Amino acid sequence: MSTEPAYQVTKGGALDVDTAMYQRIAAAERTVTDSFVVPIRTGQAWTVPAGHLCRITTIEGPQVGDLNIWNARNPRERMWAAKTRQLQAAHVRLYDRLWSNLPYLRPLVTVVGDSLADYGVDSDGGRVHDLLGSRCDPYTNQLLTGERFDFHCHSNLTRAVLPHGLNESDVHDVLNVFQVTGLNVDDKYYNKACPAKRGDYFEFFAEIDVLCALSTCPGGDLSIPQYGPDARDQLEVCRPLGVEVFRPEASALDGWSPPEPAPYKGFHGLTIPRWGEA
Repeated sequence: MSTEPAYQVTKGGALDVDTAMYQRIAAAERTVTDSFVVPIRTGQAWTVPAGHLCRITTIEGPQVGDLNIWNARNPRERMWAAKTRQLQAAHVRLYDRLWSNLPYLRPLVTVVGDSLADYGVDSDGGRVHDLLGSRCDPYTNQLLTGERFDFHCHSNLTRAVLPHGLNESDVHDVLNVFQVTGLNVDDKYYNKACPAKRGDYFEFFAEIDVLCALSTCPGGDLSIPQYGPDARDQLEVCRPLGVEVFRPEASALDGWSPPEPAPYKGFHGLTIPRWGEA
């Protein structure tokens, strides 16, 4: 049986990325338009205008961040982790896109910078920048441990988006930035200690106006188990994350234009009934 990707890149097709253009954008002169720190075990939301860059940095050392993304003008359009896994990979790399849900299905952002790009595949089959898993949440935690804890990534993201008119139901499956994961021989999901060092970064280019939310995972760098016989509080390995938004010089955007939503308008074979028609 073939193990070729189900979704193939064809020249000039929707999955064919102009890497030279994104290299030019990432290397261009840039101006900082926003900069802040997300403290440990908290979340923050912010906007990135179309044509801007956003960088997430491990400012004090290894730390996992759970990232959500929406269309800033229409939050019904949001990052679709499952389709991104299919169209790109289960762990995103340079020039991969994070795609939006139906009926929009277009790239929200493109990865243009990654100081961990050379991590590759480790001896256990692990890779970095995970789309396999979801966010940690208080429901699962209380189910497994019987304990209430209000600072899981799901809760941090929920609090972060409230000022933007969103709520818990808008929080969706995340990109786990700086997180190494894989599937073991029993096809079970696992995670490993974050390999990032102080100053490592992950950077993306906004294809449309996006609203982002980031949680500094309460598991910190994930070097201490959250569940099982060796589990204990991970506070000692929690660190903040830095976020910067940049405007590249205008000439760097030559040849770029925001992507349109998917062209399908077939209405799934349904027709609108009209008065007087049988």
